[in-house]
Amino acid sequence: MGDKPDIRPIKIIQKNKKAFHEFDILQKYEAGIVLTGPEVKSIRQGKCSLQDAYCTFKNIAKRRTTKLFKEKSNKNTSPHSDWELFIKNFHIAPYESARNENYEPKADRKLLLNKKELIRLKTALEQKGFTLIPLSVYFSGPYVKLELGLAKGKRKYDKREEIKKRDLQKEIAKRFKI
Repeated sequence: MGDKPDIRPIKIIQKNKKAFHEFDILQKYEAGIVLTGPEVKSIRQGKCSLQDAYCTFKNIAKRRTTKLFKEKSNKNTSPHSDWELFIKNFHIAPYESARNENYEPKADRKLLLNKKELIRLKTALEQKGFTLIPLSVYFSGPYVKLELGLAKGKRKYDKREEIKKRDLQKEIAKRFKI
C-alpha cells in the first residue's frame, strides 16, 4: 500500500503577533477545533480574533455518570485521561446569513489533540510559569486548525532586549542597502 504524505494547502486566517512579544514559545502543537458550520464560514471570512485567548483543561469525569461507562473506564486509565482541552476567549463573530439565536462569540471551544499530546501538555502546564496560548488560526485543506504554543512569560527586560536587537538589525539592513 502506498503511504502518501498528507499534503493539504494551508491558508492562514489570523496570527497572534502579541504572543511572540509577550512569551517565549518553547514548543508548538497543531490542534483541530470543534466548530459549527456558521462558525467555520465566519472564520473563512476572517472574522475571528485570538487576542486574549488561552487554553485550559477541563475535567470531564463529572459528566460520565453511567455505571457501564465507569466499569469500562476504570481499566488502564491514567490520571490525565479524564481531561479535555478547551480554548477560552477565542472570538468568532456571528455569520450574517445564519440564524444566530443564543450564539455566544466567546464560548469555550473544544480542541482536538491525540491522547499522548494531551498528557504531555497537561503535565507541562502543571509546572509553574507555563501556559498554552494559540499562535495562529488557519485552514489545512477543509479543516480549521489552531497552532498552539507552550509558552513561558517574558520579563520586561527581555522584551526591551528584543526591541533593541530588532532596531539594530533594521539599522544594519538600512546602511547596507544604500
